[in-house]
Amino acid sequence: MPRVIGIDIPDNKRLEISLTYLYGIGRRLSNEIIAKLGLDPNMRAHKLTQDDIARLNGLLQSEFVVEGDLRRQVQNNIKRLISIHSYRGMRHRLGLPVRGQRTKTNSRTRKGRRKTVANKKK
Repeated sequence: MPRVIGIDIPDNKRLEISLTYLYGIGRRLSNEIIAKLGLDPNMRAHKLTQDDIARLNGLLQSEFVVEGDLRRQVQNNIKRLISIHSYRGMRHRLGLPVRGQRTKTNSRTRKGRRKTVANKKK
């Protein structure tokens, strides 16, 4: 398994799919990175040479925020929202949906104690 930025990417998948296993990289960004490095998106990840892996690591560390740095950035943003007592921060702190989803039915798993729903009478 090739190791990119400390993460093992799958061997037998196409390169454009394998790169999406890194946090912060989706299909669009994966294709953009492959085009910048001049690699074939259809080649399998196990066919990458050490030189290709080194170029890939260098590009990801210099131009993109991925993996640990991105996770840290997201956590800091959530902590900031909580500390300034914004509405979104309060929702994060209470473990409720943040982006306006309904809570009457679908967020039961996140609201705390399990509530029983009345069964249909026979």
